[in-house]
Amino acid sequence: MSFTDFFISRFEIIMELTLEHLQMVLIAMTISIILGIVIGVLITYNERVAKVMISIAEVLMTIPSLALFAVLIPIFHIGATPAIIGLVLYTQLPIVRNVYTGIKSINPAIVESAKGMGMSDFKIMYKIKLPLAFPVLLAGIRTSVVIGVGMGAIASYVGAGGLGDYIFQGIQRTNDKMVIIGAIMISLMAIIMDRILYLIQKKAEIK
Repeated sequence: MSFTDFFISRFEIIMELTLEHLQMVLIAMTISIILGIVIGVLITYNERVAKVMISIAEVLMTIPSLALFAVLIPIFHIGATPAIIGLVLYTQLPIVRNVYTGIKSINPAIVESAKGMGMSDFKIMYKIKLPLAFPVLLAGIRTSVVIGVGMGAIASYVGAGGLGDYIFQGIQRTNDKMVIIGAIMISLMAIIMDRILYLIQKKAEIK
């Protein structure tokens, strides 16, 4: 059977696993982005806390992904929960670091002018700092999303499903077509999501 015929004959299951993978990544990345932005914003007010939080995020990212998932299994058991939590933890560094860097790189004169106009710290943050840091923030989100899509394949080891199941089934059956198709679908997903975020980032930079 040719590669094309194999893909067509299994199109339904491939699409089902692709949607399952996409859903898992979108849930994890939504949580990761919100959490990363909140942490990134809060640590801009304290340099010591910033160093600690960024160091923790760096350590989490150095842990082998499979080991991280394995540690979560005894606590959250098999399924989507440990996979999502693992993805959230693993993708924090680029978001937290870029939010922090983007905000701290803003010209202090701009912030002082806003304070002189009587704006509160909260208003300065969401009306001035975050909009100015948005392109840098998006760059971090792009990196995290690509990492999350790729790591989603390994999450199948904890029973999360997705395209990782197809790849590992292919390895077990020595079926190179299954492995290649799973890898291609994950790559396409990462490229498409990265491209969408890239276009948003470029529009933000133009503004």
